[in-house]
Amino acid sequence: MDDPKIKEVFQWLIKAEHDIGSARRLVSGDIPYLDTAVYHCQQAAEKSLKAYLTLKDSPFQKIHDLSFLVDQCKELDIEFEKIMYISSILTPYAIAFRYPGDVIEPDPQDADEALRLAVEVFDFVLNKMPDYVKKVLEQKRS
Repeated sequence: MDDPKIKEVFQWLIKAEHDIGSARRLVSGDIPYLDTAVYHCQQAAEKSLKAYLTLKDSPFQKIHDLSFLVDQCKELDIEFEKIMYISSILTPYAIAFRYPGDVIEPDPQDADEALRLAVEVFDFVLNKMPDYVKKVLEQKRS
């Protein structure tokens, strides 16, 4: 992979995929850690969106607000409107359960939904990638 931009896109996607894998393990482990799982779900969506923005040479801020990132992606491809609703669900998980407070862990149904939505964002973004990026990612998995 000689193209530095494609290498960075690939790295964002790998990190997003690792966050999804971590969330899966944290949700389904013998002792579930749902607070950490939903954080990884938010991170997976964020990194997926940043992979797309990198592909399109669209600089982005160091921000965890998925609505902001989806809006930026929508400027390049209106189809990102389809996943806007996910941003309002996942964005709060960037900080909601990371520190002590009134509620320290989400409900299991919320964690399952967060995981499903993170995968939806990842798959949506992956579908926007050129075939050669998908192929390299597939090779990494095998």
